[in-house]
Amino acid sequence: RDDLRSQDFTNANKEETMASFVEKMISPDYYKGMMNSTKTSLTNYYKPMVRAGSATPLWHMMIATSIMMYTASYVGVKGAKVQAHRQEQKLALAEYYEKHGHSGHH
Repeated sequence: RDDLRSQDFTNANKEETMASFVEKMISPDYYKGMMNSTKTSLTNYYKPMVRAGSATPLWHMMIATSIMMYTASYVGVKGAKVQAHRQEQKLALAEYYEKHGHSGHH
């Protein structure tokens, strides 16, 4: 009987935790708080470097820009082209195997 009560409590606790997680994820205040926290962290990290004349913040900005541009390019253009090319290769290979047979060693 105690095992059933502890299971009920555990399940209720999981449901409550999940509900609070969902509420947090749809709340604009959650994202606002995360942005403020990130802004504070970045400021505390980079401000001394900028004042000292370090090149590190510049390198970090260049790397972040490159990552964002590559991702946007792949998602927007290259991804569809790559998938289309792979599909074309798959069809061509299937056609080749149909005409010439399929050997497991080649």
